[in-house]
Amino acid sequence: MKLACCAWALTGAHDNTLRQIQDLGFRWIDLQPGDLRRERQRQMAAELGLRVSCLGASFGMPAGASLDHADSRLRSEALAHVRDATGHAAALGAETVYVIPGQDASPDGLSRYSDSLLELAAFASTLGIRVALEHFPGTALHSAQGTLDYIKGLGHPNLYLLYDSGHIQMTGEDPARVIHAAGERLAYVHFDDNDGAGDLHWALLDGVMTKETLGETCRALEAIAYEGAVSLELSPMLPNPIDALARSRDILLRTMHA
Repeated sequence: MKLACCAWALTGAHDNTLRQIQDLGFRWIDLQPGDLRRERQRQMAAELGLRVSCLGASFGMPAGASLDHADSRLRSEALAHVRDATGHAAALGAETVYVIPGQDASPDGLSRYSDSLLELAAFASTLGIRVALEHFPGTALHSAQGTLDYIKGLGHPNLYLLYDSGHIQMTGEDPARVIHAAGERLAYVHFDDNDGAGDLHWALLDGVMTKETLGETCRALEAIAYEGAVSLELSPMLPNPIDALARSRDILLRTMHA
C-alpha cells in the first residue's frame, strides 16, 4: 500500500504546501480539480518527487449543478465538470478519481445520478482512470454497505468504492466487514478521525478511532490484497495541521507494519 496525503489538509501558497507535504515524507498526493493546472506547479511537484494518486472530481462543482439535478442543463454542467477533472487526473498520471453521492434519494433522483455516473465511468475507462464513489452520511448514499450495493447493482466494471474511516464511524458500520465485502471493488481509502457524529477530519486516534479498530482495518486491507493508496484526509482548520499530519502518518505507518 502507498501512503498519500490530501493536499487540501494544508493552506497557503501552493508551492509551500507541496514542499511541506514532501518534508513530511509523503510521495503521493490527493488533489482537487484546480490543483497543478500550471506547468510550473507540475514541474515543481515532479522535482519534489510527488506523484498524484487520486483526484476528487466533485470539488469545485459549478454553482447549483449536481450529477442528480432535475434540470438537465445543470446536470450537464456537473457532468462536464467531472469529465474535465477526470481528463486532468489522467494527464497528471493519477489512477483514480472519485465523486460524492447526490442529495436526492428518490427513485428519480437516483436514476438521474446513475445515468451521470455510468457516463462518467465509461468516459474514464477510455483514459485508464477508475471512478470511485465515496459513501457520505447526509447524502442519498449515506452508508458504505449501501453505497457498495448500489455500485454492484449498476454493474459497470469501472465503478468502485472509496472507503472513508471517518464516515464509517458516523454510520456505525464495521470497517473490516465493509472492506471484505468490497474486495476488488475497493479503489481508494481515506483515513481520518472524528467524534462519531460530525465529519471533522481530525488526526488519527484524536477521536473515537482506537488502535484496535485501526489495526483491524489495516489487517482487512491486507487480507483483500489491497494495493492502492491509503490517504490521510485531515482538516486544514485543525490547530496545527502539520503536526496532525505528522502524528497520523506515524500512527498509520506503525499500524501498517505491525
